[in-house]
Amino acid sequence: MSIEIREVNSRRKLKQFVCFAHKLYKNHPYWVPSLLKGEMTTLSSKSNPSFEHCDTLFLMAYKDGKAAGRIAGIINHHYIEQWNKKDARFCWFDTIDDPEVTRSLFERIEKWAASKGMDRIIGPMGFTTFERQGMLVSGFEEIPTFAGCYNYPYYSDHLKQLGFESEIQYVEYELKVPHEVPAKIMKISNLIKKRYGLHILEVKKTKDMLPYADPVFRVINASYKPLYGFTTLTEKQIAYFVKRFFGFIKPDYVSAVIDRHNNVLGFQISMPSLSKALQRAKGRLLPLGWFHLRRAMRNPERIDTLLTGVLPEYQGKGVNAVFMTHLTQAAINTGIKYAESNGELAENIKVQNTWRYFERRQHRRSKIFARNIS
Repeated sequence: MSIEIREVNSRRKLKQFVCFAHKLYKNHPYWVPSLLKGEMTTLSSKSNPSFEHCDTLFLMAYKDGKAAGRIAGIINHHYIEQWNKKDARFCWFDTIDDPEVTRSLFERIEKWAASKGMDRIIGPMGFTTFERQGMLVSGFEEIPTFAGCYNYPYYSDHLKQLGFESEIQYVEYELKVPHEVPAKIMKISNLIKKRYGLHILEVKKTKDMLPYADPVFRVINASYKPLYGFTTLTEKQIAYFVKRFFGFIKPDYVSAVIDRHNNVLGFQISMPSLSKALQRAKGRLLPLGWFHLRRAMRNPERIDTLLTGVLPEYQGKGVNAVFMTHLTQAAINTGIKYAESNGELAENIKVQNTWRYFERRQHRRSKIFARNIS
């Protein structure tokens, strides 16, 4: 048996890097593929502004000449400055069930990270909070959201054999949409709107939301700042994410809480579930991927709550009740049966308190792992 580690240093090799997971999970009933074009954009220094303050190393492992694993190493210098921690990140980690392949990949990544003066390696974590992060440790027979992580159960076993320890946990909930908005949350919403002079941004077309995209990301920078591993987004990153994702948002399931002066104080962004559509598309828009995605957007039975944020000075004051009332009513009106919460820190009680008014099921759990670099 021979294991060879090769650096990904060309566009052709990057495409092989991206496609590896699609081959490893081909026809898997629970894995949700990303769009190949989107992954190539994320991992390209020509298009992703995160590369301006991140060092990267992409590697592929080959066993007896056949592709057997992949990993990305990331050193985010803004994270190091903000948190004062010399942590390298690993992400886009996938492998066959061979601990030696995993060991070989991490040895190379850690050697690189050590040469850059790093003390630890943590992950899976991408450039920002908006890439898939975390390693699934329970809920392997549940389909994740399109933004959620999925991996084989043996991944965490490989890491534990290498001495990695759990750093932090994320939990996910499935929420059942009620027949009517719970009276208690409706009462809180009405009270808070009256007390602070708040209202919900009402738009019917996606383009009408674009003027509010930048303020939403300002709320993200302010509200996510204390959360584990979050790094403040730069102006270029905000523009990048607005361009890539805001044009696809469906206004029906977006709630922005606005004050008297038209300032965004809090928001939630949800979307029709695209998980099964992406499985049918197999990572490609052509020839029929676009059809599956468009149909999923038009006739959803399930929505994914992707992002939620409230300005720090308004947290704990009931603003979340305002946008949850709006989202719940929108889901009822459009026949939505279930909502997925996406990953949230297990210790983030503020977010989990939002779900206490609904029938719910905690069904998936993932972890960030860490190890000192020897």
